[in-house]
Amino acid sequence: MRFASILILGAALTASIALAPFPSLAAKPNPNPPPEIIDSRGAAQKFGATLKEALQQAMQSGGAVNSVAVCHDKAEQIATDLSKNTGMLVGRTSLKIRNPANAPDNWELAVLKQFDARKAQGEPIDKLEFFAVIDDDQGQKTFRYMKAIPTAALCLGCHGEHLTPEVDAKLKELYPNDTARGFKEGDLRGAFTLAKPLQ
Repeated sequence: MRFASILILGAALTASIALAPFPSLAAKPNPNPPPEIIDSRGAAQKFGATLKEALQQAMQSGGAVNSVAVCHDKAEQIATDLSKNTGMLVGRTSLKIRNPANAPDNWELAVLKQFDARKAQGEPIDKLEFFAVIDDDQGQKTFRYMKAIPTAALCLGCHGEHLTPEVDAKLKELYPNDTARGFKEGDLRGAFTLAKPLQ
């Protein structure tokens, strides 16, 4: 799921990064963040928790091969349901994608690279977030938010360095151009990405 014009969003992000402090690096975190931030954090948390629960159930009933099917069949529906319930566009993206529909646009790509740099400087992955208000390609003010996803132990059966032949075969069947492999626990797996047009 992609949100808006790639070139304009990429340019807007560059300006946002230069002008806005990183939320987690600010001297005094805002005790009363705007509602868009609160809503985005809640939606990202809900997405992560719902997907994790579905993956855990799949692992228990049929191992990592079942998890591949859950991500393939249910992750998009979870995002769609959250989008309807929150009034925001909700998705996931990464520097190493599995599903081509989740490829980052320029804005998301710049944020993911920023997250990588911040992680390298010692920031905990679970604290990495970024948000900005940008103009989309129609001139509509849009609030955009990203929250980093750390690679957990649960992820390694399908995204790790050593996959079983069964998982490898299933991934090749469903995602012939998969690059979302080779992760270690604690790596930056990707990010939840949300957008909401503003009035």
